[in-house]
Amino acid sequence: MPIDESRTFIPVRIAVLTVSDTRGLAEDRSGDTLVERLESAGHILAARYIERDDKSAIVARLHAWIDDPDIDVILTTGGTGVTGRDVTPEALAQVQDKEIPGFGELFRWLSFQSIGTSTIQSRATACVARGTYIFALPGSTGAVKDAWDGILITQLDSRFRPCNFVELMPRLTER
Repeated sequence: MPIDESRTFIPVRIAVLTVSDTRGLAEDRSGDTLVERLESAGHILAARYIERDDKSAIVARLHAWIDDPDIDVILTTGGTGVTGRDVTPEALAQVQDKEIPGFGELFRWLSFQSIGTSTIQSRATACVARGTYIFALPGSTGAVKDAWDGILITQLDSRFRPCNFVELMPRLTER
């Protein structure tokens, strides 16, 4: 699955949202990992925020970022488990136009290679909302690395062949 060096790299503007009741920026290793990886890949950090595990607050933040023309992609980390406070997938369900089920399926397959059957506890998911991609990742640094290194680094690279998410961006809101 090659990168076609003859094609132009198009940097994507990415917002990182950490969902946590216990972390601040100083303790946000998963958010730090995402920022390091997206910037190393040549993308632009458009925004970063830590939101508590509250569905209404997450939905409000997502709506604001979806409507921001300077944000193309939202990466969330945290809140994808099965406990009572884990509500990130439910928040995405409230804003999404189209689910991207293959993302969660592929993520769990990749994660299985690292953590075995514990991957079934992850509800990692993705969607498109009013022309913005949203990817909900678990809160561990290992999960964030699996998602970025195994899926997002190539799908957010405009040179990746045979196809990628970036080349579809201009058509996401067509009717």
